[in-house]
Amino acid sequence: MNEPSTGRLETFSDGVFAIAATLLVLEIHVPAPGESGLGHALLEEWPSFASYVVSFAIIGIIWVNHHAVLDNLARVDRTLLFLNLMLLLWVALIPFPTSLLATYMREGGADERVAGVAYTATMALMGFSFGWLWRYAVSRGLLAGGLSDAEVRARTRNFTIGSPLYLVAMLVALISAPACLVMNAALAVFYAVPGLGQMRAPSSQA
Repeated sequence: MNEPSTGRLETFSDGVFAIAATLLVLEIHVPAPGESGLGHALLEEWPSFASYVVSFAIIGIIWVNHHAVLDNLARVDRTLLFLNLMLLLWVALIPFPTSLLATYMREGGADERVAGVAYTATMALMGFSFGWLWRYAVSRGLLAGGLSDAEVRARTRNFTIGSPLYLVAMLVALISAPACLVMNAALAVFYAVPGLGQMRAPSSQA
């Protein structure tokens, strides 16, 4: 009875992740012909390329960890479905602050920093939602039992520490938008590294 619900949850979520990742590239525009030449124009597009790479990596890493979380679930309930929807709400929004940051990093000034705060706030809300989903699954006994108690505690701790680190990145954004983008990239790397923030799927057990 529960397997179809778990499968439908994963299928729907995968669709949202795929669409969000695809929309990112639509914000990279072909430079108009100009006197400075195409090479110079492409270099001026670095904010778009940098924002795209970081955001694509973040969405991809979220997807990998989300897939591992679902693999560790024995069943889902209605509340978890809504918590998953809240996570997907922020995942689907990522292309917008990515475009915002790319646009205003070219302009500089106060608006650039506001864009950095908006970008990092989206990531913080995404991270909070992911952590909430995981903690709910643990507290309600929805896990399949493939992880030890120590591993569950470690995953809970890692999913929890992301939120305050994103808040630090928001403070950094008030000083430098490029620096906050680098910090978001570093957080993505943390959640991609096995043994640190990456969620382990049951199939990877020794």
